[in-house]
Amino acid sequence: MDLKGTTAIVTGSAVGVGRACAIDLAKRGANVVVNYSRSESDAHETVRLVEAAGAPALLVRADVSDDGAARDMVRQAVDRFGGLQVLVNNAATTHFVNFADLEGMKAEYWDDIFNVNVKGAFFCARAAAPAMKASGRGAIVNVASVAGTRAIGSSIAYAASKAAVINMTIALARVLGPEVRVNCVAPGFIDTRWLRGGLGDEMFERAKQFETSRAPLKGVCTPETVSQLILSLIEGADMVTGQTVTIDGGVGIA
Repeated sequence: MDLKGTTAIVTGSAVGVGRACAIDLAKRGANVVVNYSRSESDAHETVRLVEAAGAPALLVRADVSDDGAARDMVRQAVDRFGGLQVLVNNAATTHFVNFADLEGMKAEYWDDIFNVNVKGAFFCARAAAPAMKASGRGAIVNVASVAGTRAIGSSIAYAASKAAVINMTIALARVLGPEVRVNCVAPGFIDTRWLRGGLGDEMFERAKQFETSRAPLKGVCTPETVSQLILSLIEGADMVTGQTVTIDGGVGIA
């Protein structure tokens, strides 16, 4: 897909992978909808960076776990830019709970995580589908995690939510084709402020060193490298749909 003149929504694009995707889309000539739910100052910085890359930006505050908010975000995008061709479902949340602490995995944590990570991705895809089909082309990329394939990560609920996203990617690819392709990326350890905040500095550095040491590529993901993969599935994979691509420096094959 030639991205020049297209419109893209990137959920959770105030920081991290979402911000990197927004900037990369802007560099390729796409109009970018920057979405956030809480990090307003960071979201405004993403808008500044998108505009500095030469593309118009629309800032939309929306909780993707709210179906009405997701539909309104799509409506704003179409009203402002005249259509919609790209959706990156990046917004996510978690609670850090040791897997062995079954009692610590509270019911409300399950709800928080699944509402954003699974229902939010579905709500956004459902809202975006008519406009994408009307344009005759569309690409959705869901951001999952190796947590969804290896049952690791911040909590059992988080891992389960990402497994659900991977499964949902296949289902959406079946029903939205041929106009819309739906694919998924599954990053391993990503060097982000979000992960550092969740793990704490000491544990973050230990985990980063461990992942680096066992990866064939001797490194960990960054927001920019994950964005590279996401953009490749949007731009250069016209006959690829329903697939999940792992990006982890090769840890999974080590």
